[in-house]
Amino acid sequence: MENKDRNDGSSNKNNENKTPLTVDQINSDRITQVASKYWAPQTCGNHMDFDASIVDQIYHQEVQGAKFMIRRIMMLEFSQYLENYLWPNYKPDNSSASHVLSIVIMVNEKFRERVSAWQIFQKLPENFPSLFKQLMEMSLDEKWGLSFKERTMILIFFNHCFNSLEIDLIRDQVQKLVSLSIWTCLPEGRREQELNAFPKLRKFWKVIQKKDSKENEDSKAKADFERRFLQRLMHKFLSLLATIPLEGDIDVEAVHYCERFLELLIDLEALLPTRRFFNVVMDDCHLVTRCHLSMLNQRTEGKLFSQLLDMLKFYARFEINDQTGDPLTDHDMMQLHYDRITALQKAVFVKYSELRRFALTNVASINTREALTKHFESLSTTVLQDIAAYLKLLPPPDNSDNDEKNKHFLMELLISRHERRASQLEALNEMPLYPTEDIIWNENIVPTEYFSGEGCLALPKLNLQFLTLHDYLLRNFNLFRLESTYEIRQDIEDSVFRMKPWKGEDGNVVFGGWARMAQPITAFSVVEVGKPNIGEKQPSRVRADVSVILDVRNDVKSEWENLRKHDACFLLTVRPPGPPGTHFNFREPFVPQVGLVYVRGCEIEGMLDHLGRIIEEGPDPRPKIPGGQRTFRVWLDCNQYKMDMDRVSQNGEDVYDSFNILMRRKPKENNFKAVLETIRDLMNTDCVVPEWLHDIILGYGDPGAAHYSKMPNQIPALDFNDTFLDYAHLKESFPEHEIRTNEEDGKEKEGRDGSTKLAPPFRLTFNLQGKDILVEPHVMPSRGPYPFNEPKKNAVRFTPTQIEAIRSGMQPGLTMVVGPPGTGKTDVAVQIISNIYHNFPEQRTLIVTHSNMALNQLFEKIMALDIDERHLLRMGHGEEELETEKDFSRYGRVNYVLGKRLELLDHVQRLQQSLGVAGDVAYTCETAGHFFRLHILARWEEYLARVRSDKSSGVTIEDVGRLFPFAKFFEDAPQPIFKGRSYVEDMEIADGCWRYIRKIFSQLEEFRAFELLRSGLDRSRYLLVREAKIIAMTCTHAALKRRELVELGFKYDNILMEEAAQILEIETFIPLLLQTPQDGFNRLKRWIMIGDHHQLPPVIKNMAFQKYSNMEQSLFTRVVRLGVPTVDLDAQGRARPSLCSLYQWRYKKLGNLEHVISGPEHRVANAGFVYDFQLINVEDFQGIGESEPNPYFFQNLAEAEYVVAVFMYMRLLGYPAEKISILTTYNGQKHLIRDVVNTRCANNPLIGRPSKIDTVDKYQGQQNDYILLSLVRTRAVGHLRDVRRLVVATSRARLGLYVFARTSLFANCFELTPTFRSLLQRPTDLRLLPVETYRTERLSTQEPDADATLVINDMPQMATFVYDLYRKKVEAIAKDPNAEKPWAKPIEPMQEDVKQPAAEESDSDSSEAEVEEVRIINEIEEEEAPGQEMRQESVKKTKKDEEVEKKEEEEKEETAAVAST
Repeated sequence: MENKDRNDGSSNKNNENKTPLTVDQINSDRITQVASKYWAPQTCGNHMDFDASIVDQIYHQEVQGAKFMIRRIMMLEFSQYLENYLWPNYKPDNSSASHVLSIVIMVNEKFRERVSAWQIFQKLPENFPSLFKQLMEMSLDEKWGLSFKERTMILIFFNHCFNSLEIDLIRDQVQKLVSLSIWTCLPEGRREQELNAFPKLRKFWKVIQKKDSKENEDSKAKADFERRFLQRLMHKFLSLLATIPLEGDIDVEAVHYCERFLELLIDLEALLPTRRFFNVVMDDCHLVTRCHLSMLNQRTEGKLFSQLLDMLKFYARFEINDQTGDPLTDHDMMQLHYDRITALQKAVFVKYSELRRFALTNVASINTREALTKHFESLSTTVLQDIAAYLKLLPPPDNSDNDEKNKHFLMELLISRHERRASQLEALNEMPLYPTEDIIWNENIVPTEYFSGEGCLALPKLNLQFLTLHDYLLRNFNLFRLESTYEIRQDIEDSVFRMKPWKGEDGNVVFGGWARMAQPITAFSVVEVGKPNIGEKQPSRVRADVSVILDVRNDVKSEWENLRKHDACFLLTVRPPGPPGTHFNFREPFVPQVGLVYVRGCEIEGMLDHLGRIIEEGPDPRPKIPGGQRTFRVWLDCNQYKMDMDRVSQNGEDVYDSFNILMRRKPKENNFKAVLETIRDLMNTDCVVPEWLHDIILGYGDPGAAHYSKMPNQIPALDFNDTFLDYAHLKESFPEHEIRTNEEDGKEKEGRDGSTKLAPPFRLTFNLQGKDILVEPHVMPSRGPYPFNEPKKNAVRFTPTQIEAIRSGMQPGLTMVVGPPGTGKTDVAVQIISNIYHNFPEQRTLIVTHSNMALNQLFEKIMALDIDERHLLRMGHGEEELETEKDFSRYGRVNYVLGKRLELLDHVQRLQQSLGVAGDVAYTCETAGHFFRLHILARWEEYLARVRSDKSSGVTIEDVGRLFPFAKFFEDAPQPIFKGRSYVEDMEIADGCWRYIRKIFSQLEEFRAFELLRSGLDRSRYLLVREAKIIAMTCTHAALKRRELVELGFKYDNILMEEAAQILEIETFIPLLLQTPQDGFNRLKRWIMIGDHHQLPPVIKNMAFQKYSNMEQSLFTRVVRLGVPTVDLDAQGRARPSLCSLYQWRYKKLGNLEHVISGPEHRVANAGFVYDFQLINVEDFQGIGESEPNPYFFQNLAEAEYVVAVFMYMRLLGYPAEKISILTTYNGQKHLIRDVVNTRCANNPLIGRPSKIDTVDKYQGQQNDYILLSLVRTRAVGHLRDVRRLVVATSRARLGLYVFARTSLFANCFELTPTFRSLLQRPTDLRLLPVETYRTERLSTQEPDADATLVINDMPQMATFVYDLYRKKVEAIAKDPNAEKPWAKPIEPMQEDVKQPAAEESDSDSSEAEVEEVRIINEIEEEEAPGQEMRQESVKKTKKDEEVEKKEEEEKEETAAVAST
């Protein structure tokens, strides 16, 4: 893992760390040699005894002596120094400072690399309190002689502790430092003031005093040390801050310490459990005021310090009641402000006649900084000090220190406390949502370099808990905006570099290149500026026309013409300094090279036709426009336009006369503005989250409060519909419950052996106080006489855990389902949806997923269940990928309804004819309704009166069928309709026929609105708001369309989220608020989240936001960390048990379903392989292992060739290509493998391409029978050290997994130990059985013949062997043209597109084979390095040449995880 040693708060690289270590260098390093003697896991059993001097030597020579170089620390941490040596041998009484600091540094390094840090402490917890106390002493006591760097390390450790409150061991130590008892260090007057403000606390304070009175002196001293620790630490920090001069030399490490200290305070203030009592202590120290007045705040070196101070100031005065946790409204904050000013006026009214005017003035005229300064600057220091003491801000003058007698300090203290605070919401509403050039390339706001995790940044963090919903939304708003800005910067740089802007001879801009995503602007004009709305300053809307000439390929032209409404584009102004032919350097700063001046965002309203009218979107084909010029009508940002026009009024340049480039972005990456608008809208409205969810989202209260077992409206009786396949399945599903049945049901279905043979469906009544369940079977009413009237039924035999998840999902409340790979998450989700649909037909369910692929998989399974398709609706643009001819989009559903209406009216007409009724009753839904009431209902009621009379009336079985009035209508049904076996059976058939007829008319009544609504838009909106019961969309679509959905009056009762662990916090939260509250309450009843936090998190491209701000945290993962109850699915049905063992250790309990143990597919061995999974060691090829042709674009030619050779071998044995996928952990390797496949076999009809060549990250959620996995790295483990990526990588295969890697590197990684321990139990050289062909009969448990086993030692041997095998196959086919090809499936005929050679053609075919042989030999035996460089160069060309390779460009999406290195 490559890292950058940071010497300041920025993200600059250190050349020292630029080149990674090789394995040989690691093995020869002193740290490695010492580790192998004392603690390395691979030498376990031969270790020497613990030697404290070794710890001291390593610290002084390798850590402190190397100036805390990150590479040395990485090597120590990677060798398991903490787990195997430092912590097990830590002794509180005699461990040195070097030992303690080494522990701190190792823990910090684990957090930097984002791997679990507290496991070893939880395993051996006895000495952790002593360690924590020792660190507290070291951070305060000068006798330890710690440097600023070492003190900073301890601060970082404390910060990690305060952010790990979910760990019991940590929480026990931390809470002593921030509890009510820390008010001991407050002056008595200030403490009394606070206790008077919150009388409830006084009772607790007396309890503390009473308890202290019973303690001995040692206990009191220990408690007092803990209580005063943070205050003393702040005083020590302020003393250091006072020593920093305004000018002259400054210790960089001292600045780093100050920055980290503010970071610690921000994190304490941003969590309610830590800020509740600490905020008063910090306020009493006046830390914010002193920092504001400090010299560091005025120096250029203190820029980051100033930004952090602004954040601390914001949180110190955050709108929250610290004691109750209730958010404070603007009115509440204004009232607090007025109270403070009034208290100040009262303080000066009597005692200070010179401030009498101030005391009598209204608050609004004296609450600004300028007004307060005017009134206070004439006062003496003594008077100011007296006022501050009266307000309990300072102790009495006799007890104050010299600093508190400084007039400048006293003025700032009083003014900052009493000035009116600007509204954060007002500033947010006036902020432009599009980033401009000032923000996009500002390194302090949007870091460019990949963040190594060492430094400190002025960015908000997504912690475990949040102060209020406003705080939650604001942090997400800022982070989402900055992450989007980072992506926009990448797109702008890429497009402008491709366009090659040069300065022409006439001074105008000429473009020497072109870009798919950008075009030169030929004309731009603002066409409308709307008047401001009441109470606003900015225009209500600004529209402009922008014209470009699309002299490009047809596919690119089509992309531009298909820009959709609300797509965001960017208007750029470049004034390049260089003449034509100037070369651009991608590694140099971008803005000076291209002369970029302005960036402004805009939103597409539509493309104009030749008459200047906007072409409306819809199902109708778009008109064709002659010529190449296209004009787009766009909306400009109103806030930005006002700011630009204000600048023009001050003689600034008019930005809107200068644009010369229009840039678009990929649609699926271009949703940032809509999401930001949605978040801002939420912050401007009362966010009404369901009461039972509010505290859980913020991270407080009882984590299990929203579980169905604690909900007040738990439903005791539920119809499980087709969930259970039979009664035995039901009993298996509740092993800890007693199953009861009604006596009548039991006797009626009792078998000869006394067992109960009840048939589903079942209605279950749960005893909410006990463990018994009443089971009531019921018969589904007949829906009609036709075969298609039979309901679709579930065929999955759910496990008990899956049944619990289904039960929980049907109940009100929050359901969290953790689904390991292959455990049937989608099946559970679909069954929950089906059961809710049938139990609560009046309720509507919203389905939300991360990706279109997952949504489509879910939707396809929903369609297979008993759900009326007229109630299904698929929102967004992913419905095209549904594997069905039916269209479930809004317009598709409208067309379905209209078509269904005509079909039903045909039935009505046929029914009319069968009854001989005159007139045109099937003309509209309305006339059909009249026909039903006048003719159909009357006949049915008459029929019932005749056949349902009492027994004395003499009605016979034959009468039921003979008197049935609609027999002629049902002539096309299977005959006879009435069986004549019993009266009850025939009456049920008659009732079923009636239900069929009644449903025709009830549907027509529902469709009647579609006759009244004439436009497709109105019809689609009606369908969304009224007709659909199950609405599916991606989280992105929900964020994009929230405003529209709320305005339409969209309502829903339940939310089900699939892939919840892959969805960003804010994108998980927004779907909760897609509807307007009713009477101040959210109508949401159920929230089901299904995901797996042990797999990969949401993708964040910028490492600073991913690592430092923890933006990759999903809400699903956070609530799991909080301890919210989960249902952990515990049986997988995807992979062989042997393959499952590679990742099942990561889960609490993960077993195997019966079919993966005993099923024929899983019992049979993989043909041609000795093992069903294997780790294959790949050494350097021609002296080269991993390479990096571009930054973070890792490749490994040896592994790529090896993987492709194994794929070719599998194809030659007969494995179908669609059952094989090649995965890798890096994007660079993906392109290299594709290049090798294209070179070796892509166009060979006997081999072809595999099903997929992709990265592990992109393949999450997919699976295949056989996976070939390349791990690429040979110098450092890289981002595979994230165990979540390893779980995804090893769980994609069903039957075979073959991992290609440098064994010596990955075997020593502590986090990966369980998986690689299993892999290393088998040989690391590839073992083959070439005598077998696909679909062998050999069992996986059967030992293969040793003589038939071929051992492959390296990649060149494998390549040669595959070539020989290929040649033999070709020769065999050439000799026997009628023979079945060995690579075809044994039981399947040859595919027609591969012609079998005739006898007379054998020579020509043979010669073609020879040509192929020569080509393969030349490429396999190529030994010179230039060959490798050529291949890598071709990969880089493939990567960049998007104009030539459109398809490649569309597939090419960089995974953010590449940068984790």
